Amino acid sequence: MKIRQYQVDAFATRVFAGNPAAVCPLDAWLPDPLMQAIAEENNLSETAFFVPEGEGFRLRWFTPMAEVNLCGHATLATAHVILNILGHPAERVNFETRSGTLTVEQSHGQLSMDFPALTPTPCHMPEALAAGLGIMPNEVLEADDYIAIFDSEDCIRALSPDFGILRELELRGVCATAPGEQVDFVSRFFAPKLAIPEDPVTGSAHCELVPYWSARLGKDELEARQISKRGGEIRCRLNGERVILAGSAVTFMEAEIEIGNAG
Repeated sequence: MKIRQYQVDAFATRVFAGNPAAVCPLDAWLPDPLMQAIAEENNLSETAFFVPEGEGFRLRWFTPMAEVNLCGHATLATAHVILNILGHPAERVNFETRSGTLTVEQSHGQLSMDFPALTPTPCHMPEALAAGLGIMPNEVLEADDYIAIFDSEDCIRALSPDFGILRELELRGVCATAPGEQVDFVSRFFAPKLAIPEDPVTGSAHCELVPYWSARLGKDELEARQISKRGGEIRCRLNGERVILAGSAVTFMEAEIEIGNAG
C-alpha cells in the first residue's frame, strides 16, 4: 500500500521556518497502531491524517508517541493541503475532531482557524516546573498546559529547560510567555512527555494564551510570536468562547509512503 504524504511548514511564509507537520490524505482510516507508527517514523511534532466525512473531513493528529486532542499547526497544514494542493472547490473547510468542529478559511493568502478558547486559571506552582525551567516565573496558570508568566521577552529567550524534569509534570506541556518587544506577546512551548522537547510554533497553546493576554492587555486582537529557533507569527483574535488564529503555510515536500512491508 502506498500513501501520499505532504510536509508543510505552518505559520511560515518560507520553508525552513514555522512548524513542520506531515499530512496524509486517506480514503478510509488505517489501523491506529499503523498511524502511530507513521508518526513515529516521521519524527515530527505532529502527523495529521484525514478522511472525507459528510461535507467536510474527519481529522486526527499524532505525535511520535500518542494521539492528541488538538493541534493548531497540523490543522493549518492540513487545510493548506486541501485548499491549495488537492483542489477543494471552496475557500473554507470543516474538520470534525476530538475537539469538536474546527473551521479553517482562506483569505488574502492566510488561513484563519476557528478554535475553542481555553481560559487558564491560577494554580499551585509544581516544584518540577520551576526546577525544569531554571528560572522562577512570576505566576503559573493551568489549562491543558502549565502557563508560566515572565516579565520580558529576554527572560523567555534565556530559558534553557531541563527536559528530564519537565517530563515529570502532570499536564501536557509548559508554555512560557511574556510581553513582546515588537508584538503583543511572545512564547515558547515545551512538551517532552510527548517526545517534543520544544515545539517550534504551537497553535493549540495559543487557545490558552489568547484569553489570558486579551484580558491582561484589554484588547481582542493580538499579534503573537513564538520565539523558538525556527520561529513563527500568529495573528490572534478572541471571539467570545472561540479563538481565531491566522497564519500562512508553505509546502516543503510531497512524498509517498510505502507500507506494504509493515509488520
